Amino acid sequence: MYTPNHFKVIDFEEIRAFIEKHSFGTIVTAEQGTPIATHLPLQLHKQGDNYYITGHMAYGNSQWKTMEGVSVLVIYQGPHAYISSSWYREEDVPTWNYQAVHVYGTATIMDDKELQEDLILLLKKYESHREYPVLWEKLSTQTKQQIKGIVGFKVKVEEVQASYKLSQTWNEEDYHNIIDNLNEEQRLHAQSLAEVMKKEKRPD
Repeated sequence: MYTPNHFKVIDFEEIRAFIEKHSFGTIVTAEQGTPIATHLPLQLHKQGDNYYITGHMAYGNSQWKTMEGVSVLVIYQGPHAYISSSWYREEDVPTWNYQAVHVYGTATIMDDKELQEDLILLLKKYESHREYPVLWEKLSTQTKQQIKGIVGFKVKVEEVQASYKLSQTWNEEDYHNIIDNLNEEQRLHAQSLAEVMKKEKRPD
């Protein structure tokens, strides 16, 4: 991923938190030289000294057949928005602000036990806070049998690249003017991006 130094993020704890917050990712592989991708809810786990990304896809999705033992790319994206040049004090070109993380690693297909354990954790993550949580142990045997219709995978994290392009290079006046205008856009991504920029530690 093209990442100028002033947009590069190298703090893994910061990146890990970003992945946890924006956990609906895209996994990219290749099939006979053609890139293919699937958009999925993913989990990040630490096992010993290593991190793994886990997920599952429909058995009918042939992408899982391209994954065993090969290098894959997992993409996570945060809020993003158009930045109008009318928001600058002096004339310049418009741009687009965003947050993105790329993770590279070797994928393997899970066995049935690993897949079930991953589904148990996934349900706990998204159901435990609900008044009537639907957890694995509460599912009927018939419902649990639907596990046969999916394929689980895990990706051993080997390289991480993160780029937060958030107008860090602009002067303070323009920077805060961009935030104010993003808030006025009345678009969810624009307002979410404004909140991220408010918290961003800008270089002196």
